[in-house]
Amino acid sequence: MKVSAKSLAIILNGTCEGNPDVEVWKPCKIEEGEIGGISFLANSKYESYLYNTQCSAIIVSEDFVPSQPYSPTLIRVKDVYGAVATLLSQFNVSPSTDHHISSLAFIDKNAVLPTQCTIEAFSCVSKSASIGENTRIYPHVFVGENVKVGRNVIIHAGVKIYHDCIIGDNVIIHSNVVIGSDGFGFTKNEQGEYIKINQIGNVIIEDNVEIGANTVIDRATMGSTFIRKGVKLDNLIQIAHNVEINENTVIAAQAGVAGSSKIGKDCLIGGQVGIVGHIQIADGTMIQAQSGVNASIKETKTKWYGSPALDYTAFLRSFSVFKKLPELLKRLEKLEADTRK
Repeated sequence: MKVSAKSLAIILNGTCEGNPDVEVWKPCKIEEGEIGGISFLANSKYESYLYNTQCSAIIVSEDFVPSQPYSPTLIRVKDVYGAVATLLSQFNVSPSTDHHISSLAFIDKNAVLPTQCTIEAFSCVSKSASIGENTRIYPHVFVGENVKVGRNVIIHAGVKIYHDCIIGDNVIIHSNVVIGSDGFGFTKNEQGEYIKINQIGNVIIEDNVEIGANTVIDRATMGSTFIRKGVKLDNLIQIAHNVEINENTVIAAQAGVAGSSKIGKDCLIGGQVGIVGHIQIADGTMIQAQSGVNASIKETKTKWYGSPALDYTAFLRSFSVFKKLPELLKRLEKLEADTRK
């Protein structure tokens, strides 16, 4: 795709500053810019690259004020990251969209398939499973009995979807995700041995969800584990049985949510966050990476940090004291020594 800066500005609802006829044909990093490249500047840490980059065009915010001369054409927009998302969708090269079912795929005779879908080699669609229109299933995917997969779903290689789970429309599931594995449920008998508690529920994933590679979502003990509309889960996340994650919440890599916890709408949860079981997280909550949440958060749109997590501002104040403790200890010891003299 080759496009002029002027045409791209129209696509991005922006304005051109510089040569509007310069052509770009590949997105690239601002620090690795090349002629014909287009990049963006949203973080001031990268501003210095603007003045040396070989990129032909750079997307910047409407209020950006350069401090030095520069050569690229600027495309000024209201929302840089939103413009970048649009830009990359224009340059995205999707895999072939022809529909076919590989002769090396196993499709149970009682599975329900649409007129248009793709199932690649060595994938398995089990008894009474149903697949929606325009869904693409890559190699080595397992779809269990009675699973329902919606329309326009992309299931990448190696995904395993256990029996009775439900996947909505426009869902993207990346490689090696496991959906519907048993919840971690055991109880001790009189001999002190662990006895498995059968997990007879399922997982329901609603529309427009994206699930990163190697994430695991456990089935409910009874009822359902819910991933609601628009949720985005990063790689390597553990979602336990009977958890409910509500609309448009985003969770970064290596986070874990223990059983029966309920996470509200529009939450932002950082990497390696741990959330204990049987608590509730209010709508709009923001939790800093590596925090541990061990109690319900009831007030909406609050920020939390630390383990156990504190109000974000309170944590920063506490940390400012904590890092001074060695110095304070020395002063205290000196005062005690002076007192004894």
